[in-house]
Amino acid sequence: MQNKGLIKLFALLFGLVSIYQLSFTFITNKVEDEARAHVLRQIPDADDPETRAKQDQLVASYLDSVGQTKQFGFTTYNDAKKKQLNKGLDLEGGINVTLQISIKDILKGLADNSKNPVFNKALADADELSKNSDDTYLNLFFEAFDEIKGDTKLASPDIFANKGLSDQVNFQMSDDEVKPILRTKIDEAIVSAFEVLRERIDGFGVTQPNIQRLGTSGRVLVELPGAKDVKRAITLISQTAQLEFWETYESNNTSFSTFLIQANEKLKTLVDTTAEPEPVKEASELDSLLSDVTADSLDLATQVNPLYDKLLPAIPGRNAMFRAQVKDTAIINSYLKMPEIIRLLPSDIQFTKFAWERPATEDVEVIDLYALKSNRDNAPRISGDVVSDARDTFDQFGKPAISMSMNSRGAKLWQKLTSDANINNTGIAVVLDNKVYTAPGCSVVGGISGGGTEITGTFTVAETTDIANVLRAGKLPARAEIIQSEIVGPSLGQEAIDSGLMSFMIAMAIVLVWMVFYYGKAGLFADIALLLNILLIFGVLTSIDAVLTLPGIAGIVLTIGMSVDANVLIFERIKEELKKGKGKGQAVADGFENALSSILDANVTTGLTALILFVFGSGPIKGFATTLLIGIVTSLFTAIFITRLLVDWYISGKGRRLDFSTALTKNLFQNININFLGKRKIAYVISAVLVAIGLFSLFTQGLQQGVDFVGGRSYQVRFEKSVNPSEISSELNDVFGSGTNVKTFGEANQIKITTPYKVDVEGIEVDEEIQDKLYTSLQKYLPSETSKADFIVGSDEKAIGIMQSVKVGPTIADDIKNNAFLAIIGSLAVVFLYILIRFRKWQFSLGAVTAVFHDVLIVLGIFSIFGTIMPFNMEIDQAFIAAILTVIGYSLNDTVVVFDRIREIIGEKGWRSGENVNLALNSTLSRTLNTSLTTLVVLLAIFVFGGESLRGFMFAMIIGIIVGTYSSLFIATPVMFDSLKKSVKTGQEDK
Repeated sequence: MQNKGLIKLFALLFGLVSIYQLSFTFITNKVEDEARAHVLRQIPDADDPETRAKQDQLVASYLDSVGQTKQFGFTTYNDAKKKQLNKGLDLEGGINVTLQISIKDILKGLADNSKNPVFNKALADADELSKNSDDTYLNLFFEAFDEIKGDTKLASPDIFANKGLSDQVNFQMSDDEVKPILRTKIDEAIVSAFEVLRERIDGFGVTQPNIQRLGTSGRVLVELPGAKDVKRAITLISQTAQLEFWETYESNNTSFSTFLIQANEKLKTLVDTTAEPEPVKEASELDSLLSDVTADSLDLATQVNPLYDKLLPAIPGRNAMFRAQVKDTAIINSYLKMPEIIRLLPSDIQFTKFAWERPATEDVEVIDLYALKSNRDNAPRISGDVVSDARDTFDQFGKPAISMSMNSRGAKLWQKLTSDANINNTGIAVVLDNKVYTAPGCSVVGGISGGGTEITGTFTVAETTDIANVLRAGKLPARAEIIQSEIVGPSLGQEAIDSGLMSFMIAMAIVLVWMVFYYGKAGLFADIALLLNILLIFGVLTSIDAVLTLPGIAGIVLTIGMSVDANVLIFERIKEELKKGKGKGQAVADGFENALSSILDANVTTGLTALILFVFGSGPIKGFATTLLIGIVTSLFTAIFITRLLVDWYISGKGRRLDFSTALTKNLFQNININFLGKRKIAYVISAVLVAIGLFSLFTQGLQQGVDFVGGRSYQVRFEKSVNPSEISSELNDVFGSGTNVKTFGEANQIKITTPYKVDVEGIEVDEEIQDKLYTSLQKYLPSETSKADFIVGSDEKAIGIMQSVKVGPTIADDIKNNAFLAIIGSLAVVFLYILIRFRKWQFSLGAVTAVFHDVLIVLGIFSIFGTIMPFNMEIDQAFIAAILTVIGYSLNDTVVVFDRIREIIGEKGWRSGENVNLALNSTLSRTLNTSLTTLVVLLAIFVFGGESLRGFMFAMIIGIIVGTYSSLFIATPVMFDSLKKSVKTGQEDK
């Protein structure tokens, strides 16, 4: 081997750089362990949330105090934290959401909320089209508009040729001229939304957050690893931050009493009032409030009153109009939005906007309802765009507050509004995203000048920090709806680390011992190369800021098998050369050279499938593909160069003997002469029967599709004791309706709940509603002291409750399904072309692709047949698609190695009616079985010790490895041989 010195230098530098990159992770872990130990000496560990919160606060303070202190003389904790190995949500816990910026909202804003019927009909039609289309919302809007526009143009004065776009759109423009302008404007709005989100997240305080745009569809991916306050993070991400200032109506305005009476009577004719009324404690107070306008005969205690039974009188001095229980706010909203009820508003209050108070805590049962002075356009007196700065502070009583300053225009408007409130003795409602945060009056005659103001209320420090943060960043130009989310509790992440590390160490130990057992000292050299390979993989992952996930660990372990495969190919070829009587040096040189073609072909085919997986996958699956791609490159380097260096160094010494086998394995797989082609008809029959059974099951009972493909929400819930999933399923179907699925997930005290309930309804409110229903339904299975806060995803030490939740909207589910299909078809097409180019016979490509189809159909069939029987999750999701693509890669890897040997032997000796094909298959049998068994043992280690979330993934790969090994011998090669011309097989033709 030439340039040994250069290779040694490169290997040394590569190794040192990897150690350097990994040192930051070591330093970070060391300092954080010291911080935790320091805090535990002050405050002993306890289960209550208060203690844990205090511990976390002290840990953060300790880390902040030592953040700039030098560690090992070359870095600080703060710098090391930025450069450490990134762990994915499944290993660290946290939040991963995909947001859809509402293009509809942006279009309405650009059209200045046009009332044009054609414009609004096109938006409604685009909404419907988007449910069954992968096209962008903007294209669907254009399509819908063109369909119904008639003489109406996009450049109509009441659509886009308005005052706001007057410098770019005029009414003489055609639709084709307006469309590119709208595309540009929408892209600018999405960029603006992206930057707003980035500023908010930067102020959230999570280390190594990730935010990125996904194509041009208006989707944004946000990852917050390690985030523990789920509700706070979700609110921060999705909050529009629509800040508004309104003047309230006087609380003693009698017009509202008149309206309430008329609305109550009208509702009796519109809604079902046959139900028994709930007792209302303050009915007499409400009666008194309305006594000046109600008939003496009105008896609230004996009648069913849709509004009277739910509204309570306001507390004096609060500037609110009424109060109500939180649980009744939704039904009251629906009443107040009815057109028949809106028409009853007296003329002096006809443009009233009703808004609820923001509940101070989750335990609040009664909140205020405010009546805001609105207008025909439903526009506030002042909007949040006048705010020039906002910061969290403390009010005169030492309570958390938000201090704001306004620009010159805002200052004038603010003085006018506060002056009016002083004159009218009304309140000034500060409304953020349609929730009233506070509504104080103003005692300053002439109003408050200068534009400075302070928002006070029942805030926590975290809330004032977040509100100031979003106000500084600005409002989102449109709603940001969560269409996909994954929330993983920290304790589940730690379990994943423990199980992943255990499976990794067991797999490593098995492989290292096996190589020494089978190849003796040569196996030891392969082990050294393998350990260097692992070091390089982690070093590269750290240096490129890649994220390590649980599937990523599986990818690394699979790389171990591939690295072993390369060494096995090399050692087997060296053994063949030694049998020919060649000297040690020549045998090693020829063995490496002859194995190189097979190694490259096998790794290129696997690399192509991994690349397709990287392009079409997302989240953890992309992590799996990343480690696999890195592993392929490092495996090639260590197997071809490092192992060679070690072998050459050893055999260059005098009197050193290297047999590439041990006494027990020396004669294994020797003198084997199996007539593989002669048994191909039996193999065809067996495969046909297996495929037919699988297809029958697929067509009759199908596959269990996960939420990735059908949309919905899934929750991994853990209990203290074993539970009956059938019993819980029956109860939850009563709550959520049919379609809710419950099954044991791992241990008997853990279940996975999947429900399509309100999957097409966006908003945090729906998520909270489902969590409430789950907590209420499952409360009897939980310890009596378990609160709702304990039940939802929470602390590091969490042992019961929701450990993980996933939400996938129907639109993104369709996209995932389509991408999965494209990934599989794309991988088959690319590999077909590669093999065609590499082997120059379409028969080789046909044999390889037939074997792959055979393997995939059998794996799918097994998942269909045993999907409801196996005691672990066998849903078809993105991880399963990753497994299928890996099976494709492995099957092709195996097939290509066999084909490479066939090509070599046929090139030397000809076809001879299949005799030399059998010779080639027998000569590779040692490598095929050795690699397959090693990889299989590795996968079994992950399957047993790698955690519940990986079991279905690993099971698919285990089946794939077994079937792939079989198909490379009994399907791929026979199909290739049978498709050759008879004249070629008998040697009468060379083609």
